[in-house]
Amino acid sequence: MRSPKDFFAPLALGAPEPLREVPFRPSRMIHFFDPSNERMRAKVPDIAPTVDVLLGNLEDAVSADSKDAARAGLIEVGKAWEPGHTQLWTRVNSLDSPWFLDDVWALCHEIGDKLDVIMVPKVEGPEDIHYVDRLLAQLEARVGLERPLLVHAILETARGVANVESICLASPRMQGLSLGPADLAADRRMKTTRVGGGHPGYLVRTDPVPDGDDDARTSFQQDLWHYTLARMVDACGTAGILPYYGPFGDIADPIGCEDQFRNAYLLGCVGAWSLHPSQIAIAKRVFSPEPAEVAWAQRVVTEMGDGTGAVMIDGKMQDDATVKQCRVVLQLARDLSAADPELAAAYGLETA
Repeated sequence: MRSPKDFFAPLALGAPEPLREVPFRPSRMIHFFDPSNERMRAKVPDIAPTVDVLLGNLEDAVSADSKDAARAGLIEVGKAWEPGHTQLWTRVNSLDSPWFLDDVWALCHEIGDKLDVIMVPKVEGPEDIHYVDRLLAQLEARVGLERPLLVHAILETARGVANVESICLASPRMQGLSLGPADLAADRRMKTTRVGGGHPGYLVRTDPVPDGDDDARTSFQQDLWHYTLARMVDACGTAGILPYYGPFGDIADPIGCEDQFRNAYLLGCVGAWSLHPSQIAIAKRVFSPEPAEVAWAQRVVTEMGDGTGAVMIDGKMQDDATVKQCRVVLQLARDLSAADPELAAAYGLETA
């Protein structure tokens, strides 16, 4: 364990100083693309302005014989990247793969000044983050980067869930966590073959009625991921980093996708992965507060004045706790509006 007084000291001579606070930038959707696919790379200039985060995926969705091509393709995209509101991320290969070192070495040397976040899959404990932390510091110093690369971990093993709090607190480089439901389901031996979302077999049923018809008993589908997602959100909140829902694999079910994303939004997640262009608009809509919600929050804050005491507004009691809730919504609306004049107009907020 590092001493608190040394926690924000660079881990390598010449590396940039670690950030003391994770900068909040809109990241309602982390949109994945395969850099080994030339057609996908050609679409980057059109897709990038429509998303908050564009992520070049080097891991599981890329076949073993395309790993080098994916890495080279992402470097090509990065060298042409013009920094703006959209962030450029990557998901590198896992720490136990033969490609991880080549990934971070090449990306830091070639486009380290363009990358914002490196997503690390299958993180199981703080020791994984410590290793990545030190390695990135050495590479930053070697290349001469002026700002630290941030790290985003994917929660996709049972051991990772058990260690989620210590993972979040492992380094000032930590930016956030994503839920990886498919790998987590396999590691837990869960009996589902779906990528995210619920399962019709995971349900509760109303009690039986004497001499009643069992077929008339109402059932309710439950959320397989509620416990894990809530624990992840709490761990991220404790560490001051950002939680995300991961993938929803059924592209043909936009309603199910929207429901799952909204559950995550209400629990505290700031965004989710989009695997197909059709999911971009869903994530943008769900992870942006509704204008009526923003207007209500503004009204509560205005009528509460200094935030102390209690008032009744439309028959609802408002006090210091509800003011804090409303300020969360207003701050998110302001952050999103800074990069989206259309949203600012809908909220009645001025753009910066």
